[in-house]
Amino acid sequence: MTKEDVLRHRTEGDAPATTPDAQLAPVQAPPPNSPKRETAQPARAAARPAPSFGYELQPGDHVIPMTPMRRIISDHMVYSKRTSPHVGTVAEVDLSRVVKLRNQHKKSFQDTHGLTLTFLPFIVHATVRALREFPALNASVVEDAIVEKQGIHVGVATETEKGLVVPVVRDADRLSLAGTAMAIDDLSTRARSKKLSADDLRGGTFTVSNPGRQGNLYGFAIINQPQVGILRMGEIAKRPVVRTLEGEDAMVIRTMMYIALSYDHRAVDGAPANGFLYRIRELLEAGEFDL
Repeated sequence: MTKEDVLRHRTEGDAPATTPDAQLAPVQAPPPNSPKRETAQPARAAARPAPSFGYELQPGDHVIPMTPMRRIISDHMVYSKRTSPHVGTVAEVDLSRVVKLRNQHKKSFQDTHGLTLTFLPFIVHATVRALREFPALNASVVEDAIVEKQGIHVGVATETEKGLVVPVVRDADRLSLAGTAMAIDDLSTRARSKKLSADDLRGGTFTVSNPGRQGNLYGFAIINQPQVGILRMGEIAKRPVVRTLEGEDAMVIRTMMYIALSYDHRAVDGAPANGFLYRIRELLEAGEFDL
């Protein structure tokens, strides 16, 4: 493929299908050398390709045109970073009691519900319980107001062969741990088999992102607009930690995980954001879940 092919594709490529999220994307600013700033066009114009900043194709370069879904994701992520002042905070969580509880009930859970009990439902369930206590994280910024939402609808970021989608667990605060696990399994299965409806992707009030087994130590996710927070799970691994046993400090092996919260500083200050993350940690470390 030549440079001319790439330029032609960028000017003649099909416009991506619009979605409610894509329509929120801002209009890009004109290139620096443009002599005049044009009047803003409708939001759909934001789908036009970003400038290449003068990069010249080199022999052996592999040019991969963006799919419509990739362009929508790109527009939405850029819009989120431009709109929300992102702040991040991290907590280290001892999952040893969750591991013990999971191991005790894994077989019976499989026999009863027909699915494997993973760690994700525990994280989502603890997040939902914390959202009840910290409604500032279950909110949106609407013009010059902050709207704290009555319903708790948790999006669970799911990777598919065509890109990242975020199906929503509706009324997550009304579900048991088993109900949460079944809802997540149903949505992720339908996402990977391309059977999600548009309604499955709408209306989330908070998002949990699970990068899977190769999640690395921790990372900060971009907020899914118009929400004000997103929680990203890190890797789950056994590590040596210091604990006080019978009045003495001792080095012990525990199953640990980092969880990282990105939040919108327009709506949430540091104290409630840190309190929210600390509460999730408390709930997970207590390991008090009904199965």
